[in-house]
Amino acid sequence: MDLNTRNSETRAIVTGGAQGIGFAIARQLVAEGCRAIALVGRSQDKGDMAVAELSKAGAEAVFLSADVSDAKACLNAVADARKRFGSINGLVNAAATSARGSLLETTPELFDMLFHTNVAGPMFLMQGVVRGLLDDGKPGSIVNVLSMSAHGGQPFLAGYSASKGALAMLTRNVAYAYRRNHIRCNAVLPGWMDTPGEDVVQKKWHDAPDNWLELAEAKAPMGQLVKPSQLAPLVTYLLSPQAGIMTGALVDYDQNIIGVAD
Repeated sequence: MDLNTRNSETRAIVTGGAQGIGFAIARQLVAEGCRAIALVGRSQDKGDMAVAELSKAGAEAVFLSADVSDAKACLNAVADARKRFGSINGLVNAAATSARGSLLETTPELFDMLFHTNVAGPMFLMQGVVRGLLDDGKPGSIVNVLSMSAHGGQPFLAGYSASKGALAMLTRNVAYAYRRNHIRCNAVLPGWMDTPGEDVVQKKWHDAPDNWLELAEAKAPMGQLVKPSQLAPLVTYLLSPQAGIMTGALVDYDQNIIGVAD
């Protein structure tokens, strides 16, 4: 299958699609032939710019303003996308919060925010998409963007790591539940990423200097952090029919190896 057409039949929802990894995935989907794509996020200005770029590339793109921590808003976003495109057969859950907090620092409010955003939001987006696919009697594919923190994570990421671990188990549960309906569900687990959002996080939570990325990449085994443009083709492959029967997979995408000490 030609790379430029492997997602030509995909009508997708991408959360966090107006920036960072979400937008990189959306751009890659359009490069692979996707012509119907709904971006879900909170910033209307960023959404409008993203839609303009994707539309210029030949896609019918729409931005749906929604807070993914709100389950009803997630279900409404799926309904709106189905009204616009007729059906949705692809979903990428890329939106997330990585708010910091160790076991002792995590408040009930922070814990709820992390789980509402990183677990409940993706769950109800999957619910809406899968229900539509079952109603239509059609196959589909879901990719959840997790984190290497799902394997354990740093002490200051207790709640975040727990939320990503929960989404990992949900990924496999959905894969098992709907495989006979030809609905696949996989996940990618990237390591430390170079994104605009990470720049904000490093400066807000870790008092990082302006050159934190240069310092971090100098210490990295392969001399760089994960780049969204490198990760995006893996996500779009998993979303595409070219991935065949692959479902329930949790794919690590990092230069650090789980279970091996430096």
